[in-house]
Amino acid sequence: MNDIFKEIIRDVTLTGDIREDSHNLLMKHNKIIIDNHSLRVAEKAKLLAKQFGINENLAEVAGLLHDISGVYPNEEKLELCKKLNIEILLEEEKFPMILHQKISRVMAMEIFNISNKEILEAINCHTTLRSNASPLDMVLFIADKIEWDQKGAPPYINEVEKALNTSLELSAFKFIKYQMDNKENLKVIHPWLLEAYLDLETQLL
Repeated sequence: MNDIFKEIIRDVTLTGDIREDSHNLLMKHNKIIIDNHSLRVAEKAKLLAKQFGINENLAEVAGLLHDISGVYPNEEKLELCKKLNIEILLEEEKFPMILHQKISRVMAMEIFNISNKEILEAINCHTTLRSNASPLDMVLFIADKIEWDQKGAPPYINEVEKALNTSLELSAFKFIKYQMDNKENLKVIHPWLLEAYLDLETQLL
């Protein structure tokens, strides 16, 4: 394990049970909202995986760990990425919160010993998606948006859920289109999000 992570896992006993270990780490740092959100995302991801014939266990693990980097404050994320040699895009430098997806990927590998590429890639793009997204990428992306971490129902929920009757691609596209139609509310437009939008638009034409 990278020495950088030793401080945050101090006094946390890692058992090898991802659900238990991720819960204990988040609770040690008083991240109750993130823990609750992650559990809901994991359950939704499992349901979506079952619906679309994707490995449910992979979806659950990705859901449990997608926001694990929330143990770090946003103001520490830039420096942490530099120490971990994670590429920082201009948009991420302007809005470091987005870096949590990349940091969570590294934490999944280093702390939780996740080596499955599908899980790691899904975690790595769960906020922004990416072009050529895998089915698991889209499952986690959509589950994260449906089971968001704010109060009330998401304003896009009806369109995103209705589109799931057709395909993961259409559902993911509906969410990103909502964001693009309301881009004045976005801090930045991440290039991966734009690339995913254009890619899905082409696929769905």
